[in-house]
Amino acid sequence: MEVDSSHAVIVRRRGSWENRSVALYVISGVPASGKSTVARLLARRLEQAVYVPGDTIRAMVISGRVNAAADGGDAQLHQLQLRYQATLAVAAVYLNEGYDVVVEDVIIGQVVRHFLAYVPVHEMHMIFLDPSAAAVAKRDEVRTKTAYGEQWSARQLRDVLHLETAHIGLWLDSTDQTAEETVDQILADPRASLIVPTQLAAPVARRRRRFGPPR
Repeated sequence: MEVDSSHAVIVRRRGSWENRSVALYVISGVPASGKSTVARLLARRLEQAVYVPGDTIRAMVISGRVNAAADGGDAQLHQLQLRYQATLAVAAVYLNEGYDVVVEDVIIGQVVRHFLAYVPVHEMHMIFLDPSAAAVAKRDEVRTKTAYGEQWSARQLRDVLHLETAHIGLWLDSTDQTAEETVDQILADPRASLIVPTQLAAPVARRRRRFGPPR
């Protein structure tokens, strides 16, 4: 075990995927795509796992929080980076103690490269949930909160997902799936979602936008 000074967390160096005893799963997608439900169910299906929602980290900022907006500035980007770093720092604590970790957050567009730069392990599972616009709208109607309104529309965020996000990991059209069926598909072929973050922590998308969407 050694200290990785670039991330200031303790990281266990591991061998190939077949010899690894723990795994980091990251569930992403637009708001109301089913991320939280799928992430919790996935964690329950693993033998010893922790669920780390990015929204919980965001809520820890009690004052001085910069609300997400399409034309957000450097302060918004900085807070988003802090959220990613804090989320993955919590994940690293449990990974180093032998737990699998399931992280869930809105990680789309150009900010994907920032997130990947903070990942504390050599390999991870990246899953993007991509239900239809109608399915997203229906799910958003029954949520206690909404991410859509004056600042962002569902269509805008789906454009960020489809046009500005590097096509890495496993992308799932979960429109007609139950959350349990989505988890089944994730676990059926772990290699389909496996990526090496250090090889992908660079912008790959077709259009540029500096900032990610709101929760």
